[in-house]
Amino acid sequence: MNKSLRNVLMSICLLAPMATAVAGSGGELTPAIQHDIQLNTITMMEADTLVGKEGVYFFDVNTLELWAEGFIPGAVFFNVRNWRELLPKNKDAVMVFYCANRLCTMSNVAAREVMKLGYTNVRQMPDGIYGWRMSNRPFERP
Repeated sequence: MNKSLRNVLMSICLLAPMATAVAGSGGELTPAIQHDIQLNTITMMEADTLVGKEGVYFFDVNTLELWAEGFIPGAVFFNVRNWRELLPKNKDAVMVFYCANRLCTMSNVAAREVMKLGYTNVRQMPDGIYGWRMSNRPFERP
C-alpha cells in the first residue's frame, strides 16, 4: 500500500470517532440564562480580613471530598440538603460563599439562592479554596 494512502486512511480512522464529539449537542439553540440577582464578589485579600470575626460566616459549597482536603478556618460545609438551617438568623450578617475555583459555579448558585431568601450582605469569592490554599493562606481540615 502506498505510504501516503496509508497515512490518509490512518488519519480517517483516528478522526472518525471524534466526529460525533465535534458535532455539538444536536438540540435547539436557546438563549443563555440571565440572572436577575447580581453577585457581590469578594477578593481573597478582603475575605482574609474577615476570617474569625464575629458575625461573619464562611460557607464552603464544595464536594465532601474537596472539603476534606481543607477549608477556610471556621467555614461551614454548605453542600447539604438542610442548608437553610445553616443560615444565620440575622439577614444582614456578612456571609462569604466559595467553592473550588473560578470554574466552579456552585458558590454562585448558593449565594443567589440565599439572596432570594432576603439576605442582604452575601458575598461570593471566585478564587475558591484552591486560590486560597495556593496563596498560602491558613486552612483547616475536618
